[in-house]
Amino acid sequence: MSVRDLADYPWDAVVPFRERAAQHPGGLVDLSVGSPVDPTPDIIRVALAEATDAHAYPQTVGTPNLREAIVDWYARRRGVPDLTVDNVLPTIGSKELVALLPTLLGLGEGDIVVHPTVAYPTYEVGARVVGATPVRADDPADWPDGTKLIWINTPGNPDGRTWTVDELAAAVRRARELGAVIASDECYAELGWDGPWATEPIPSVLDPRVTGGSRANLLSVYSLSKQSNLAGYRAAFVAGCARIVADLLTARKHLGLMPPAPVQHAMAVALGDDAHVAAQKALYRERRDLLVPAVAAAGFRIDGSEAGLYLWVTEGRDAWESMARLADLGILAGPGPFYGESSTQHIRLALTAPAERVAEAARRLLAAGL
Repeated sequence: MSVRDLADYPWDAVVPFRERAAQHPGGLVDLSVGSPVDPTPDIIRVALAEATDAHAYPQTVGTPNLREAIVDWYARRRGVPDLTVDNVLPTIGSKELVALLPTLLGLGEGDIVVHPTVAYPTYEVGARVVGATPVRADDPADWPDGTKLIWINTPGNPDGRTWTVDELAAAVRRARELGAVIASDECYAELGWDGPWATEPIPSVLDPRVTGGSRANLLSVYSLSKQSNLAGYRAAFVAGCARIVADLLTARKHLGLMPPAPVQHAMAVALGDDAHVAAQKALYRERRDLLVPAVAAAGFRIDGSEAGLYLWVTEGRDAWESMARLADLGILAGPGPFYGESSTQHIRLALTAPAERVAEAARRLLAAGL
């Protein structure tokens, strides 16, 4: 298919609700988009400034310091101790990798790309761009023959679904039966809240307990946008199967897909500092603790949401009606239908608003529930 055949960008449909919410006397509280609002940590901004003498072309493969930092980070934060620099590759944010992976893997018409039932839309977009067939399926038993690429998202956007070690291992076994690549989008892995994830690290698809000793056809995708407030830096990476990483590197060299040199330096510094990640998580926890009881008091049920950057909520009616109800309170949400046909009664609330605006949203929701 041609890119001209893609649907209109869905967020355009939210504009009338934004305008409606902005008329509230107390102003708009925007909980619709997961774009960080907190400052980029000073340690990272200083690192970026230190690297501004970037007169030469950057390395597509990543600087040695960055590649080692990614390897060390997986060992320290994700329980993956056995990677080498041949297993990792920086990307220009994670969205371009998600969108381009079917292209870079050489998929096309007749190939199947599986992704979650409730899912970030770019998984489907990447499949459709190459003419592959996107299939929504969460249970590995439902992944069909002919599948060439499987996307899982843990923790999930928008629903916060988080896969256990046993579930990941079962997914990997099924992918191997199919001869498919399995790519795990793990961009929210530092943001665990409830259940086991309140105290345990969220597992990666590259965890040795999952892989059975082989990373063949396994990829993990991660972004620094959320944990380090680097959305504007476009700072991410992919790790896993050395053969696939090498193939991706070759293609990306030809396409000129290389993160800027100053960003690569800043990424290496960010990956080596855990203190700012803990501080940012604490800010999100404070906002979440304000919103959760207020959302419940206003008549919404929170589904999933045990990890990640969002509350996935429903009041048992059409999502657009819920969007309108919240807009009358001056609150803008993300509509569930953007994430799949099964989400027509859900909305997504992001934790990425300034603390005082989240507190204001909580106050309005609590008042509405009285």
